[in-house]
Amino acid sequence: MKPIVVITAVPQEIELLEKALEHSCRITAGGYSYLEGSIGDTPIVLCAGGVGKINAAAATAVMIERCKPRLVINTGSAGAYLGSGLAVGDLVVADEEVLADDGVIVRDGWRDLRYMNLHSVKQGGVSCYNILPLSRSASDKAMHLAGLYGIFLIRGRSATVSTCSGTRRYADELMQRWHALIENMEGAAVAQVCLRSGIDCLEIRGISNMVEERDLKSWDMSRAVEAAQRFVLKYIEDVDKPDNSSIPKAIPEMT
Repeated sequence: MKPIVVITAVPQEIELLEKALEHSCRITAGGYSYLEGSIGDTPIVLCAGGVGKINAAAATAVMIERCKPRLVINTGSAGAYLGSGLAVGDLVVADEEVLADDGVIVRDGWRDLRYMNLHSVKQGGVSCYNILPLSRSASDKAMHLAGLYGIFLIRGRSATVSTCSGTRRYADELMQRWHALIENMEGAAVAQVCLRSGIDCLEIRGISNMVEERDLKSWDMSRAVEAAQRFVLKYIEDVDKPDNSSIPKAIPEMT
């Protein structure tokens, strides 16, 4: 059976999954250290690849080349934009990722990659510029699972940035530009590499903070990454089970 690869930025975002891993061994390849093992009958690879798009893209490429996965799960924390309907500790599954600050500054302001006529990835005759789709079947499974277990999960667009929003004004600008729910630093890079490789990508993030005037005292990283990992663990445990057609609780969805 092909494995599921789980990619995070930092080790804290993968600690609970490591504890659940059975028969594990640590391997180093391509400059990245990762764990191979299993959760139940499902082979799993765990890699904390580092912060930012470059680390995320490189780690994902190495894991795909080495491990030939059937699915890549990108998980960790994110900040939620005000007005998203999210609070600290909530969970989001991304249906699209955005290269939110890739573009050019001209006299009239910022312009995106389409304006520059530069696609970020071209696959199957379809050009993607700043917006990158993630696996619909994988996010459907996540939404279904959340409904079955009564877990609050919102599906929507995630913005990946190189420069994080540290002010309410800049956060509002990005949210309005992209109609995104959350902000992170790696998701679009993982999604782009998976698109190029023809591998399904699922992104699950826990909310650590609201994106406003930067105040680390109001953040709760531990709560965010624990919630995300517990959901990913449940997803892995249920991934090969047939879907139950009855969903007992509706899950809010924003796209």
